[in-house]
Amino acid sequence: MAKDKPGIPKGTRDFDPLEISRRELIFDTIRETYRMHGFRPIETPAMENLSTLTGKYGEEGDRLIFRVLNSGDFPSKVDDAEWQSKNPQRLAARISDKALRYDLTVPFARYVVQHQHHIVFPFKRYQMQPVWRADRPQKGRYREFFQCDADVIGSDSLFNEAEFFQIIDKVFSQLNIDVRILVNNRKILAGVAEYIGFPHKMGLITTAIDKLDKVGLDQVLDELARGGITVEALEKLNPLLQLSGSNDEKMAFLSDLLKDSETGTRGVEEVREMLDIIAVTPLHCELVLDLSLARGLDYYTGAIIEVKALDVEMGSLCGGGRYDDLTGIFGLNDVSGVGISFGADRIYDVMLALERFPDITGTFSQLLAINFGPKERNYCLPALENLRSIGVQCEMYPEPAKLKKQMQYADKNSIPFVLMAGEEEMKRQVFSLKDMRSGDQQELMLEQISDVLMKYIER
Repeated sequence: MAKDKPGIPKGTRDFDPLEISRRELIFDTIRETYRMHGFRPIETPAMENLSTLTGKYGEEGDRLIFRVLNSGDFPSKVDDAEWQSKNPQRLAARISDKALRYDLTVPFARYVVQHQHHIVFPFKRYQMQPVWRADRPQKGRYREFFQCDADVIGSDSLFNEAEFFQIIDKVFSQLNIDVRILVNNRKILAGVAEYIGFPHKMGLITTAIDKLDKVGLDQVLDELARGGITVEALEKLNPLLQLSGSNDEKMAFLSDLLKDSETGTRGVEEVREMLDIIAVTPLHCELVLDLSLARGLDYYTGAIIEVKALDVEMGSLCGGGRYDDLTGIFGLNDVSGVGISFGADRIYDVMLALERFPDITGTFSQLLAINFGPKERNYCLPALENLRSIGVQCEMYPEPAKLKKQMQYADKNSIPFVLMAGEEEMKRQVFSLKDMRSGDQQELMLEQISDVLMKYIER
């Protein structure tokens, strides 16, 4: 009987060396930018207790959590009546008490509470690890993907939001991606819910608005109508979701519209203060106040942030916001935080579509030493160690195969230089260096080879 071909679950991927190299370029850019702003790294487990994760992402988010089946004789903990009930939520609670992390923010809140006596507040952390969501796989949406988070917790200052705008701007400038930063405030959305007469439907409103880019305005309004929002209220909401003009014009409009809402007014003031701080060190990219931005996660309480690529149709490349009491759900009250998360996988897809990866990406060895035999190999080995000591990535072909085969190895692995030494070169204490791109070959001393390779690396 034929065996099934090996495969991987939908929404997950293998990565070859070239892809890894490109991904590392993205990770390194984000990591170094975080470090330049004083953020410190942490890591948390892939699995969290299910109770840590559920109830933090809204009803839809909870459905996308990957639960981990209890080990051992888990069926013994469920009686026949419960099996027959076929209630997935009830059964899942009995046979699973752990889950793969859905994001990095909730585990971070758990970490802060658990380690609060060893943390100096405000605590600036970054974390770059995979997360898992039981979502329907599609372009730019995976079941396993990396998040590159940074948070400041233990500070109410809106300077933190402004600093994240600077970080976003620097990362995408370095990656050569043109983006637009969208910003809103949950307090403004709460004020809008008051304005249309449905403050108690805030969750429904934000969840529906969050789908605007995916399903369009008509479907969002239909969902709100089915949720009990009246025609009169929708007529008030509709123009707000399409509000245009400059940030100053939008702020002036909202100040007047929400003047009777204490919460809404506070949200307008917070956005104005953030914009004032950013004006001191202007961004390269555009920053736009967008009232249709809602971000459906329940824990956001203030600023909400999202980043869109301008030249490629893609979901959010980065997002985040302010959460006033996320740690409170774990017993540490009144600790405000704000954070962002870069979606490295989507950034990868955008850079690939725009051909923004440098040509040198994927070059793991910059020089291959040809192996003509034991004597020649031993002659080259000290030279390779010398080159490695100054930062040149190099390797020796492991066996004295035919020259054509070794040259093909260099060509197929995009190795730009080949080092050769035969009896004549060894007598004169020199090497032959071949540039695989141009075909030029010259006889050089080791110091001269170092100069050539360092110029190549530094260009």
